[in-house]
Amino acid sequence: MRILLVSDIHSNLEALEAVLADVGAKGGFDAVWCLGDLVGYGPDPSACLARLQEFSLVAVAGNHDYAAAGVIDAADFNGAAYQAIQWTASVLNGDEKRFLRELPTVVQQPPFSLVHGSLRDPIVEYLLHPEQAIATFNLMETTHCAVGHSHYQFVCHENGGIPLFLPPSQDQPAPLNRGRCIVNPGSVGQPRDRDPRAGYAVYDSDANAIEHYRVEYDIATTQQKMLRAGLPRYLVDRLERGV
Repeated sequence: MRILLVSDIHSNLEALEAVLADVGAKGGFDAVWCLGDLVGYGPDPSACLARLQEFSLVAVAGNHDYAAAGVIDAADFNGAAYQAIQWTASVLNGDEKRFLRELPTVVQQPPFSLVHGSLRDPIVEYLLHPEQAIATFNLMETTHCAVGHSHYQFVCHENGGIPLFLPPSQDQPAPLNRGRCIVNPGSVGQPRDRDPRAGYAVYDSDANAIEHYRVEYDIATTQQKMLRAGLPRYLVDRLERGV
């Protein structure tokens, strides 16, 4: 099977459609694993939710999903994120909020565990450093773990107890035969590694390998929609810089 791994779509329909078109051209996929933050920041929360649910979908909750659905308080979000989540909550209907509210925080899809932040703190923690990786490795009940939240693509190998973070080789399959690892497919809708292209990954269970990809999308259209919605200018401008 070929599994499309996406995370941090953040209501960016143009980026999501570009990913779906790109993976379709690269052999397609059988199911989608979404690692949270389907909504927040962007202008098309309802359309993104509807599009994802067209496929065989397994999804976990991100902090923006739970905030938009009222599960957690967004008071500790920064100003722009808070404004965006308030707007998002105002445009989602009851069924959409219920869908987000009922998302689990951790799901096992062997050989992967799926979580937004980390297994130690599924909603909030950014897994970016060795100590955070060790904490998740210690809690893993599967061979591998897929995370989102940081908006950075990486593969982290357990490496004998000394976690080794590696940037992915774009468009190259990375065999998962080096022992336990944590992977992040990057962000579809708001990359933060100074590359504004949408990021995603594909897990090929037959080849036991993962491939990371980047694809350009129509940033200007997303920005225009955000401005029309009255979303903060900071969120609009950051898309073209990939920060």
